Amino acid sequence: MDPAAAASTSSTVYTIVAIVIAIAALVVWFILRKGRRLPGEHVFRASRLSKGNRIFPAQVQITPTSVALHNAQWIGRREESIHMAHVASVKIDTNLIFSNVLIETTGGHHPIVCYGHTKGDAIRMKQLIEKFQTEHYVKK
Repeated sequence: MDPAAAASTSSTVYTIVAIVIAIAALVVWFILRKGRRLPGEHVFRASRLSKGNRIFPAQVQITPTSVALHNAQWIGRREESIHMAHVASVKIDTNLIFSNVLIETTGGHHPIVCYGHTKGDAIRMKQLIEKFQTEHYVKK
């Protein structure tokens, strides 16, 4: 093989490797950007090591008026929310490492299920919901 052909082949290989690295870096940047923490005081982010949160971790945002579950997706995002007046119960299922939180509605349809939170976050979520519900009903 002549030196010009060898240089051309190695140059092509380096170009392909550089393109693959650039694409991988772009994918990692996109995943980290989509999984960033939502703004707000009471936002609880699930662990990436838990069920359904490997790439884009779910986040629960609790405000004085509602509870919202945000799930990022490759294109867009899915959001479920329940007004504080329609929250019927909050159940915490504590496993070995992570806790799952089930927020049921008064109508009994489509509860919000949050997988992969720490036990402390799950307890704090329940306390906040109970606090905001009490404040909501005391106002009336």
